[in-house]
Formats: sequence, C-alpha cells, structure tokens
Amino acid sequence: MKRTAWFDRSFPAMTDNGVMPGIIERLSGTPARAEELTRGIAEAVLVRKSGDEWSAKEELGHLSDLEPLWAGRLGDFINGLPELRVADLTNRRTHEAHHNDTGLAELLQRFRQLRTAFVQQLLALDDTKLDHTALHPRLKTPMRIIDLAYFVAEHDDHHLAGIREKISTQ
Repeated sequence: MKRTAWFDRSFPAMTDNGVMPGIIERLSGTPARAEELTRGIAEAVLVRKSGDEWSAKEELGHLSDLEPLWAGRLGDFINGLPELRVADLTNRRTHEAHHNDTGLAELLQRFRQLRTAFVQQLLALDDTKLDHTALHPRLKTPMRIIDLAYFVAEHDDHHLAGIREKISTQ
C-alpha cells in the first residue's frame, strides 16, 4: 500500500475543541506505539535503507527532531503570533543526526521525554487559548492549537507507518 507523501497531504480544520482530549491521548501514546513497533526487530533491519529513503531508526529519530518545532509552534500560539514558525523543509537535522549510530533505546527514550513535555504543555492550556489562530507558513491556512495537535498526530502516524513498512519487508 503506497503512502501519500507528507507534503502532498492536506488537513481539514478541526471545528470542535471537544475532541482535543482524544488528540492529546493519541499524541501521548505515540512513544508506546513506537516502542511496540520496534521491539525485537534486528538492528540490521532497523538501519536498512532503500535508496534515499530513511531507515526505520531515522524515521523514529525524525519524530524527536521535530518536537522542538511543535513546542515552538505551541509557544507561537500562546504568545499570539500571527504566523507559526517555519519548519526546515529539507529535514537537515534528521539527515545530519546519524540516528542509525544511536541505540534504539536511546532514540525511544529521547522521543518519550520530548513528547511527554509537549503533552504536558497541551494539558496545561486553558480553554481561552484554544481559539487563538495563526497562519501555517507552508499550508497558508489559519490554524488553531487543536489543528496543530491533529497535524502532529498525523505526522506521527505517517512516520510510524513508514517504520512498519520498513520492518515488514524483512
């Protein structure tokens, strides 16, 4: 089954802040899903690459690499900025991180730690913050915090699917 390229995706506006607890739960569970997905997989499989595609460990490391962006964008909302900070669309950080040289346990722990902090920030928000809007710099659409949370959850799933694809073709 072919995955749609991330930059080809579009994202509907979330209209009901009442689904935010479910999205936060999904975000909170991503580290456990990543651990379950990679448990018992041979190192040779985790670091295997096909062409220019990332390995499973690089996909996992990429999730951690983007946590500062997500936290920063949340801060942009909280601080009332009109536009969210720009992402490095070249993913230079992931390309230069050498995630294949890092132990799986360390990659998983790093992601869990960073994601826990992000989830705690989301849980600490009061309802008045949830209606702030800011322009997404690439999509050129207004977003709210719930849209950011949904975007991050979809990004997580995109990369977990990539990991599954890579380890399933053992």
